[in-house]
Amino acid sequence: MFLGFDTSNYTTSAALYDGSTVVMKKKMLSVKQGERGLRQSDALFQHTVNLPHVIGELTSEIKSIDKITAVGVSSRPRNVEGSYMPCFLAGVNAAVAASSFCGAPLYKTSHQVGHILAALYSCNALKLINAPFIAFHVSGGTTEALLVTPDNEEIIKAKLIAESRDLKAGQAIDRTGIMLDLKFPCGAELDRLSAESNREFKVKPSLIGNDCSLSGVENKAIKLFESGESAQDIAKFVITYICETLDKMTEEILNDYGNLPVVFAGGVSCNSMIRQKLKGKYSAYFAEPRFSCDNAAGTAIYAKLKSI
Repeated sequence: MFLGFDTSNYTTSAALYDGSTVVMKKKMLSVKQGERGLRQSDALFQHTVNLPHVIGELTSEIKSIDKITAVGVSSRPRNVEGSYMPCFLAGVNAAVAASSFCGAPLYKTSHQVGHILAALYSCNALKLINAPFIAFHVSGGTTEALLVTPDNEEIIKAKLIAESRDLKAGQAIDRTGIMLDLKFPCGAELDRLSAESNREFKVKPSLIGNDCSLSGVENKAIKLFESGESAQDIAKFVITYICETLDKMTEEILNDYGNLPVVFAGGVSCNSMIRQKLKGKYSAYFAEPRFSCDNAAGTAIYAKLKSI
């Protein structure tokens, strides 16, 4: 049995993986109505409070837990020099304690690698780690395209090949949602609102090479709001803009790197319009929503892969 932890900026999560099935529990951090996020000190405190409850819920669902063979944890956002966020300390501390108590090795990876592995598991596509593929990590803090290749030390190495140069997709969604008085994080509610709109928007994505710029979508959404457009139409515009941007980025990247498999991870990948269009056009892999949003499944799977 392999145990995983992830304490991202907005979700406390723990998972167990027996080599075939993941059992996972997670709890969203609380953000006050009208606010766009949390300070790191507040996130770290909430994780510290949440972890005992999440672990308790996880173990209560398992009739019998075999010996913990290894423990995995996300210790930083990305596997690059200088990548650091204090909120991950809560998960690392829990993982160190569990590893010591169980006498099991501890394997640290990045939040991003955890996202990719969780998405592959959800799609029954973990075999993709044996050859190059393209992974998009699209969330509140990240809008990146990565060339993923096998790596003896890190299991997979994710090389940045394209990104948003300013606003991230999840930020655009959340800022629009807050403007419309939705509860943070706003992705699910904005998705629901957009589905109620009959408007069709033609947008021209802003690309610089394979990178994108998303600051314009926020400015346009504010203008639509000030001009009295409906919440449904504003939501539809923002989602359409992000969807078309990701579509154009994917197209350009595949032109440059060849017809590689494409995997989408991160909370924004849960959006129904994005999933429907890009999955159909590129035969892209999209995880189930609970494995797209922040979760500890990938770190438990990482522990298994490191133990082989």
